[in-house]
Amino acid sequence: MIAHAKRSTGYYRWRRLLASIWKYFMLIALALILLTPLYWMLITSLKTSLQTFALPPAWVPDPVRWRNYIDIFTEVPFGRFLLNTVIIEFWSIIGQVSASALVAYGFARLKFPGRGFLFMLLLSTLMVPYQVTLIPRFILFTKLHWINTYLPLIVPTFTGSAFLIFLVRQYMMSIPFDLDEAATIDGANKLQIFWHVILPIAKPALVLVVVFTFVDVWNDFLGPLIYLNDTAKFTVALGLNFFRGARETSWELLMAAATLATLPPTIVFFLMQKQLIGGISSVGLKG
Repeated sequence: MIAHAKRSTGYYRWRRLLASIWKYFMLIALALILLTPLYWMLITSLKTSLQTFALPPAWVPDPVRWRNYIDIFTEVPFGRFLLNTVIIEFWSIIGQVSASALVAYGFARLKFPGRGFLFMLLLSTLMVPYQVTLIPRFILFTKLHWINTYLPLIVPTFTGSAFLIFLVRQYMMSIPFDLDEAATIDGANKLQIFWHVILPIAKPALVLVVVFTFVDVWNDFLGPLIYLNDTAKFTVALGLNFFRGARETSWELLMAAATLATLPPTIVFFLMQKQLIGGISSVGLKG
C-alpha cells in the first residue's frame, strides 16, 4: 500500500510538472509571436534600403545602420513633432486629471438632486461614437477660429472623459465616508476635504487617468489630422506619415521613427507599472 501510494504521488507530481512545462512553453511561444512585429520594426530601423527588401529577409541587419535615427531628424522636423506632442500631452493630462477628479468627487461624495440621473446621462455618452460628433465639433471650433491651433485638442480635455470619470468615481466611492465626517467636524469645507483628504487617497485612480490620457493623446491621429493644417504644428502621429512618399516609402526611416514613437508610452508604462496595476485592481464596482 505504501509503495503504491508513493508511485501514485510520484505520478501526479510528474504530471503536474509536465503540465507546467507545457503551459510555460505555450506562453513563451505566444510571447514570441506577439513580439515578432516589434522585433521586425527594430531590425528594419537598423537596415539600409537594400537590406529592407532583401530576399530572403535578413533577421539580423549587417551592417547595422545607426544613422537612420539621425536621418529622421534631418529628413523631416521630427524633433518639432515630438515637442508639439509633449505640449499637447502636458495640458491634456492637466485637463483630464483636474476634470475627472472634480466631477468624480461630486458624483461619489456629494448628495444633490438628480445625481443618479446625471451620472447615467454621463455614462450614456460612452455609447456615442466619436465620428457622430466630429462634424458638429468641427463647425463649433471653426466658428471659434480655433482651427490650426492646439485648442481643439486641449480644451475638450478640461471637460473630462466619461470613462475616466467613471473609474475615479468608483474608486472614490470605496473610500470610507467616516473620513469626510471627521474632516467636517474639524471645520473643513467640501473643497478642503476634496483637496486634503480624497485626492491623496485617490492617487492610484489618478495614475490611471494620467497613463490612459498619455497613451490616447500620443497615439491620436484623427484629431491632429482634422484640426491642424500647419506642418510646424504637427504631432508625432502625423509626422510618421511624412516618411511615406508618393512613389517610394523610406521604410528604414519610417521604422526608426516608429521605434522612437513607441518609446515614451513604453517608458511611462514601466515607470508607473506598479501604480497602474494597483490602480486597476483597486477600482471596484461599488454603487
